[in-house]
Order: sequence, then structure tokens, then C-alpha cells
Amino acid sequence: MGASPPSIESVCVFCGSSDAAAPALLTDAAQFGGVLAAEGRRLIYGGGGVGLMGACARAAHEAGGEVLGIIPEFLTSRERALDVVETIVVRSMHERKQIMFERSDGFVVLPGGIGTLEEIIELLSWRRLDLHRKPVVFYSPDGFWEPLFQLLAHTVAANLTPPDFMDSWAVASTVPEILPRLDGRLAEGDEEVAALTTTRVT
Repeated sequence: MGASPPSIESVCVFCGSSDAAAPALLTDAAQFGGVLAAEGRRLIYGGGGVGLMGACARAAHEAGGEVLGIIPEFLTSRERALDVVETIVVRSMHERKQIMFERSDGFVVLPGGIGTLEEIIELLSWRRLDLHRKPVVFYSPDGFWEPLFQLLAHTVAANLTPPDFMDSWAVASTVPEILPRLDGRLAEGDEEVAALTTTRVT
């Protein structure tokens, strides 16, 4: 019998930072923050207090959870960094993403905009290059992320991306499904983590 997989103790959440997001999405983000706290998982996030990002972090903190924010100095006022949680202020977006990656055991992608897309595409690209095997789960209420999945499938159909790339993530359609899907990915073999010890984002 093989050894039990390591647990996912720190969860990185990528999500939108717009306060104009649909109220249901903000509620879902807050609900997930509460779930993380209740499960004793640490939230790693982008450090802001706005949009889904702020809703998730605030709810996790208020429920007694451990929260770590990482934010570039130039965004501290724009994204209104939360001063009630531990926050690391860095010099650049690249440094932010690197630390978020290194401090996390798995990743959850809530609905978001262009910034969230940039973060998750880089993360999936690193996986495609075998730089990590950390589990990734998209929360896709009402099929939110389907257009992205269709675009990625299009690159596979064009023989520009290998077919097994489409197995790089799992999808949850409700908040209660997210952590079970993340833990399930770990149990299926995503615990074979190759951390970026020599490859740095520049």
C-alpha cells in the first residue's frame, strides 16, 4: 500500500478584484472563505480587500481562519490591502505570483477577469512544463469558465497542446464541492509536487 498523500493545508485562491461583480459571486467567495476557515486551511491570496478577493479573505479571517495576503506595493491603495490579516508587500506582480505559488499546496480559481486569467494561464503553463503537480480546481458556477475550457480544447484540437493537458484541473459547480475536488485531485496523484526551486519568475 502506498503512503497517504500529503494534505492540502494552504490553498491559494485566484479571483476577481472588482466590487462590481454580481452579488451572488461575492457571496460565494465569502462562503468559500468560511469553508477554508472551518476546515483549518490557510488562505493564500492576492492581498486586496476588494471584490471576490476581499470577500473571501475577510470571511476567512472573521471565521478565525489563517490568511496570508501577498500584494505589490503599487496596488496597496488601489486594491485596498487588508490590514487585519498578515500581508507581505512585494515589488512586482512576478514576485507576488512566485510567493503565492511557493506558499500554497493547491489552487482554487474563482470567477475573475483579465488578472485572474493571467495568473491561471501561467500556473497551467508551468504545469504543462512539468514544473509542478499541485492540484488546481476551477469554481465554475453556471458554466462561468466554460469559454476558457473551450479555448484550451481548441488548442488541443489544433495539435498545439497535448490532449492530456485537459486533465490538468478539476471543476466544481458549487462551493461545497471545491475542497473535496481539490483533495480528490491530490489523492489521484497530484501530490507529486516539483516545486520551482531553480526556475524563477523574472
